Amino acid sequence: MDVPEARPPIPAGQRASWDPRSQPCIPAVDLDGATAHHSLREVFNRADDLAALDCTSPGETVAVIEYLLAICFASGTCPSSDDDWNAWILGQIPLAPAAVWLLKQPADSWDLFHPTHPLAQNSDLSEDLRKSGTGTAQLVIEHSGDYNQHFDHHHLERDNPLPAADAFRATLTQHVYGPYGRARMSGGKLGAKVTNLAAGRLTGRIRVVALGETLGETLRLNLYPPDGPGKPLNTSWTTSVLEQRRFEEKRKPRAPRSSADLHSVLGRSVLLRPARGPHGQLMVDRVLIGAGEVLDLDPARHLQDAVYSTTTNGVSKPLWPSPSRALWQQAHALYGAVNDGRGGMYARLRSLLPYRRPEPEGADTETQQGAPYHLWAVGLLTNKTLPVIWTHGAYPYAPGMAAHLYRASRRGSDIAEYLARTLKNAAIVAAETAFPAMRAADEAGQVARLDARYDFWPAAEDPFLKLLDAVIDRGFEDNDPVSAPLVAYALQLMITARTRLLQLLDTLPPGDRYNRARSRAVRLFEEAVYSDRAPAELRGETALD
Repeated sequence: MDVPEARPPIPAGQRASWDPRSQPCIPAVDLDGATAHHSLREVFNRADDLAALDCTSPGETVAVIEYLLAICFASGTCPSSDDDWNAWILGQIPLAPAAVWLLKQPADSWDLFHPTHPLAQNSDLSEDLRKSGTGTAQLVIEHSGDYNQHFDHHHLERDNPLPAADAFRATLTQHVYGPYGRARMSGGKLGAKVTNLAAGRLTGRIRVVALGETLGETLRLNLYPPDGPGKPLNTSWTTSVLEQRRFEEKRKPRAPRSSADLHSVLGRSVLLRPARGPHGQLMVDRVLIGAGEVLDLDPARHLQDAVYSTTTNGVSKPLWPSPSRALWQQAHALYGAVNDGRGGMYARLRSLLPYRRPEPEGADTETQQGAPYHLWAVGLLTNKTLPVIWTHGAYPYAPGMAAHLYRASRRGSDIAEYLARTLKNAAIVAAETAFPAMRAADEAGQVARLDARYDFWPAAEDPFLKLLDAVIDRGFEDNDPVSAPLVAYALQLMITARTRLLQLLDTLPPGDRYNRARSRAVRLFEEAVYSDRAPAELRGETALD
């Protein structure tokens, strides 16, 4: 198959220029639900008039938040202490000074297509871009595959130019979430190690972002007393105040020099080639990606949002994306981090005083309920070097209710786990009874066709989220806002599990043996959910914990 001819670049003698400080590049939703793109300066000037970002993926949203935080730290628009952070949250301190700071920065430092120091890129790749550049699929994590997904790389050559704004955000996402692997370039000019792509700073772990009711509140919640306030961020590889790595030998990870550096680190060497679109708009038609910076991170200082979990080998590490365990099943770990004395972001959230949102005169009280904040967990699930899917979930948080939410989420997860194990055991009994002569090689398949867990788990997530909402609606003033919602949740999940089990058992053909299989599986399920070993809530009781 012929490779499409690349769109011609900007003609010689002409120079493209695109500045995200003034160009619409950040998609956001305002408080009325309308969506629009805003420049970086507009984002900071209107932060409290915008409800949230509206990016194309959870990972891109996190990457943009990281970059906005970096600008806040570089401009000194950040709290100076934990007590000051509380004042920022309660006083809703404006973020407009960051916009003023941006206006004062040299224009050349913020030009996405500058010939020698393009924004967030490495111009040293220019010669290799001419030889090895590909279509824009390489830039977008969701499109790039692992470069071996199509053995002839034809998908990477497809002529699919990106608008400059989209390419800018995709570049930020690569810096943060790029998976490990091999770069599609020779490395002859810069050094062989430019082809060794290390995993991005947030790849392989769950990033937790505290969400407020406006974008401004979200940024304030995630700011913190920084290392080196006012120190510059990384605008380009070739203009960094810190000497950037070379690629002749393996790079020794370096410590971040400031919070602005941490949140804007160039985790990839990227170079974009500008082109004109059909209406004269600036696009990107060719890209190249090589190795970037590697950081030596101090968990206490640089992973303040991390929630730790233990592997099967007994190793404690930041919570990671799992192909077999949905994020909501780990929500109790987030609430536990707030509740158990952890420092960093969780200690600051714990320090917020409980409050109730003021109710306008004559307003329906039901409309005034709900969580003021959410803990949003985001991760990139990969299969070795192949990105698979973004996994994410938002879990409500109200000051003063961490202990209640931890209990509800932990018990809620335990109840779901118990029902899932019971469904598996029922499937095993049904398969052994229905197919007594099945070969060992066929056993897994016969059990799987009767295993209702695969339908149960997706159906259990929404009741779990409603459980957390119900706890918050009862409020911290209730002595026990958890027990009654937990019993109602357990009943709903039990009905769901029973229904899913019966639906699969009904697929067995008629006959005495299959009737016995159905009867034995149902009896096992009923005995298990009402036994003394079952979570108390399944029996309509309150757990004493």
